Amino acid sequence: MRDGLTFDTGALIALERRSARARQILERAIELKIRITVPSVVVTEWWRARSDMRDHILGAVRVEPVSERIAKLAGEALAAVRGSTAIDAIVMTSAAQRGDIVYTSDVDDLQRLTAHFRAVRVLAIG
Repeated sequence: MRDGLTFDTGALIALERRSARARQILERAIELKIRITVPSVVVTEWWRARSDMRDHILGAVRVEPVSERIAKLAGEALAAVRGSTAIDAIVMTSAAQRGDIVYTSDVDDLQRLTAHFRAVRVLAIG
């Protein structure tokens, strides 16, 4: 693993649904003291109501506010890669800033953005 991991909405959903692979990734990252970042807009997309499971998941990750810089860079990615969503572009921009690996359930959509973020590796969460 590189410096850290970035989780998108699909990764949080996989954790909430108790996916064995997602749990293994989370536990291994914690064991190795690897930082897990979740952009705040991902929490918005995932959060529907408070639950003990959601609170536990958020306690294990670092929620990153979306800065003006990340917002602008994500906008540039949207202009360069047609058909991408703003949240996917923010996830990839966030990860690119740190050299993170991105875990997602939607590899195809995020993989398309690697045309703009060549150094970001995208892996399936489950």
